[in-house]
Amino acid sequence: MIAALSRTLAASLLVALVGGCAHTPAYEPADPLEPLNRGIYSFNRTADRYVLRPVAKGYDTVTPAPVQAGIGNFLSNLGYPVTIVNALLQGKFLQAGRDTGRFLINTTAGLVGFIDVATPVGLRQNDEDFGQTLGYWGVGQGWYIMLPLLGPSTNRDLLGRGADSFSTPERLLDTDAQLVITGVGAVHTRARLLSADRLLEQQVDEYVALRTIYLERRLNKVYDGVPPLDYGEQAYDEADDGGGDDSWRDDYETGGDDDSWRDDYETGGDGDSWRDDYETGDDDDSWRDDYTGES
Repeated sequence: MIAALSRTLAASLLVALVGGCAHTPAYEPADPLEPLNRGIYSFNRTADRYVLRPVAKGYDTVTPAPVQAGIGNFLSNLGYPVTIVNALLQGKFLQAGRDTGRFLINTTAGLVGFIDVATPVGLRQNDEDFGQTLGYWGVGQGWYIMLPLLGPSTNRDLLGRGADSFSTPERLLDTDAQLVITGVGAVHTRARLLSADRLLEQQVDEYVALRTIYLERRLNKVYDGVPPLDYGEQAYDEADDGGGDDSWRDDYETGGDDDSWRDDYETGGDGDSWRDDYETGDDDDSWRDDYTGES
């Protein structure tokens, strides 16, 4: 009976999560739990200030850079089967083949992944997960969620976390080993984010800044760096059905107002090279990967 009840609750949670998966833009996301999310964010910041950040600073101070690089390589390689599985689920068969080769080479010649020998021979690192797979097949991101200690997520990515846990080799290890790997991974990742602390502290609203960065990054990962320019517009159209003065949107859609700046943006005619770099990935945005914790 308990097992049946557990299955029922799990199914109900799944329906609720998927049901909330709508397509919304990063600058105006679905965040109906914002008061709760802000409370959890405040808790996370306090825990980080008094626990994780001091430990990460100590780790960064006493651990030589080459050792940190080796730890990062090992952790990345350990979770790489997740990328391989999700590349297959997205129909990226050639990429999945290269990713498999990368994993095998680094696991063997790279000493269980501590040395990245695959990148120099042309097998670059990719990053796929089940949250991206759901997005690839049209599932919207849903609500923005702030998880205790784990940080930002969405309905879609929360489901993805659970699914990905079945394709990581960590499942083959005993509980103690899993806890050690999780702890080392958390400290290592936080140490990489130390340089981003000032950036976050300079924001008028830290919560909104982190939310926007996270959602933009996830959107780019789903679309491999080239998201559609009209992403989320359907959500606005549906919201407009409720009435209200939306003349500003009519101007935007019909060109009735002076939107020459938009013409420049769409045709590349004026100084928006910074946006081109962002959309194509030509510029170095590795700081954003580290900031959102997606290495």
